[in-house]
Amino acid sequence: MNSNACKLSSFVIFIIGYLLTTSMAFANIRLPHFFGEHMVLQQEMPIKIWGWSEPGERVTVEFGDSKGESQADASGYWAVELPAMKASKQPKLMRITGNQSAEPIELKDVLIGEVWLCSGQSNMEWSVAASKNAKAEIASANHPLIRHIKVPRLASALPLSDIANTNWEVCSPETAADFTATGYYTARVLAKALDVPIGLINSSWGGTRVEPWTATEGLEQVPALKDLYQLTMQRSPGTPQHVKRMNEHMAAINEWSATASEKVGKTELTPASPDFPAELRPLSGSGDPTALYNGMIYPLVGLPIRGALWYQGESNRSDGMTYFEKKKALIQGWRKLWGQGDFPFLFVQIAPFQYNNESPEVLPEFWEAQSATLSLPNTGMVVINDIATLNDIHPPNKQDVGKRLANLALQDVYGRNNLDAQSPIFESLEILPGKLKVSFTSAGDLKTRDQKPPTLFEIIGPKSQGFQPADAKIVGKSVILSSPAVANPTAFRFAWNKLAEPNLTGATGLPVGAVRAGKVPTFLETIPDISEFELVYDLDLAKLGPSVQYDLNRSAEVKNFGRIAYFLELDSASFGKQKVFVSFDAFTDDAKKIGVPTPESSASFQQPVKNLNVFSSTKGVSKISQSIDGNIEFWPNNYAQTNVAQVPGASDTIYDLGDSPYGDQQGYGSMQVHNTTDGQTIFAINHWSEGKGADIGIGNSKGPNRDWTFSRNADTYNEKRLRVLVKE
Repeated sequence: MNSNACKLSSFVIFIIGYLLTTSMAFANIRLPHFFGEHMVLQQEMPIKIWGWSEPGERVTVEFGDSKGESQADASGYWAVELPAMKASKQPKLMRITGNQSAEPIELKDVLIGEVWLCSGQSNMEWSVAASKNAKAEIASANHPLIRHIKVPRLASALPLSDIANTNWEVCSPETAADFTATGYYTARVLAKALDVPIGLINSSWGGTRVEPWTATEGLEQVPALKDLYQLTMQRSPGTPQHVKRMNEHMAAINEWSATASEKVGKTELTPASPDFPAELRPLSGSGDPTALYNGMIYPLVGLPIRGALWYQGESNRSDGMTYFEKKKALIQGWRKLWGQGDFPFLFVQIAPFQYNNESPEVLPEFWEAQSATLSLPNTGMVVINDIATLNDIHPPNKQDVGKRLANLALQDVYGRNNLDAQSPIFESLEILPGKLKVSFTSAGDLKTRDQKPPTLFEIIGPKSQGFQPADAKIVGKSVILSSPAVANPTAFRFAWNKLAEPNLTGATGLPVGAVRAGKVPTFLETIPDISEFELVYDLDLAKLGPSVQYDLNRSAEVKNFGRIAYFLELDSASFGKQKVFVSFDAFTDDAKKIGVPTPESSASFQQPVKNLNVFSSTKGVSKISQSIDGNIEFWPNNYAQTNVAQVPGASDTIYDLGDSPYGDQQGYGSMQVHNTTDGQTIFAINHWSEGKGADIGIGNSKGPNRDWTFSRNADTYNEKRLRVLVKE
């Protein structure tokens, strides 16, 4: 190499070294992305600013008249705490400098006011542009004191120190369209009432469950969620459970590696290597427990806020009261980690909606769980069953949702005592002779929106044939309930249907949410003459197979009877809990022929039955208290669709209430009871010899055959039980 080339090479090396040294000595300070221009900081709380720089660097934060310093630790993290400030509509400059940094950071237009964290699923993420009267609302959205930041969607297996790049937006017609509608309409009321800046941190993600938003520390506090807590600990790197299982897996890998090494080059089979354990796979999906907390909430922890607004639940609606335990974990976990005590947590009870063929009672049971959250300190709930859209899971009227949340905050958080922002809450139930008195906590007397009697109250009592619509009369803060069909009511329920839009409100017009109370009789206790029946057969249908094994069989001792009853109970994810009790005049005097019609029983009946009565908890099965005609199809044979028996209303082309048996007695098998007046299958148990592949159902099947033939659905039921009774 010549001397000139050598000199050039040395110069290049010097320049590169100089640049590297300079960049290390003067590396820029970095802030989390939620600290930015136009942001709002929480008033009346110490102002906390943090970020990263070179280890050991001294960092200074200047804001208004305040100034604070910090030194970065070995990892480069630093934090400065400034004194609390009162709300200010005057923009301020924040300046962050470091003694080793090339340039300071300057954040312009920073306000001091009220900061609310807005979180949940799609109804919180729902934008102003998608809400009611969007065009007019956006055009008038000139509110420079309202600021909004959207946390980018990100699920993570590990807690993150920062969010993806994003910016604070000043509310204007050019920016408001993308704001969270629920948060914006809340902020609009608060800004006007409090006359202070409002900051909205929108950390939401449509379609998400509550578990991903929950911290492990919250799950740990709730004994009912022990299994969920253990799952997150097992699958979170660094935990003792994860380390233990990982060491076990590595030992298995090492053992396999040693064995495989010995077999290389030999004419011997090498065993497959151990698979990576499923219980060690990271929780990194948007549906995984803790994953959204790690990616979208944890980075914010420590940033002072006034409280949280929460609108979520549609994806958890089948959880029942377990949702309350999950919500408890969410709230308690956030509060523990934030270190601000029991900060306000205000939430929206989800709206009525069709939810396909789901049981009508699934959603009321979820509403009940949401209401139970009010037992936690410093929580509040707004009810919106009066502004729902039954065909749209995203009610566009977010204006009233925001107004109700804001008024609740003004009353419970900001001490505006001239408001009554809480919907009436159930307080007590008093049993009176032939009536029930249901009382609510409410400022002022109850009323209805349409000046008509309260709707959607139901009552129940012994021999009442289930819940019956109640005549309801308002008396002050109470409602008096009665029904000619319920002589001695013991319990009530209100708005207990997924489509419930009741008219009852408090004095201010806020709606009353779904509620139930009292002692509900068992299904059998509501049947008028149940005490006159005696049990003959009891059969767990999970035991169906080539031979029928009864849990109880009293057929040998039961002799004289004039009526026969069948009580079928089913429970499945698709239909929920279903019960039906049907009785009619005896079609035989031999008790051995009234159970499942196996070849051994010699039972074979295709005939009408008289004086049919039906009591059912299942939608689509008519309750019949006046006696009508019915039809039974009991046989062990195969059968065809042809209506040989000429059953009224039966078809010759599908399996229904008018089929005909044929062949020997080792066939498919049918045990069906039908309401011929309404063309309904009351219940069916077919092909019992197939066990898990048997056909079982209450009411008409939605499939190609009304009587459940060929449905092969027995295994879809969690519980299935048949009882056969007789009456003298």
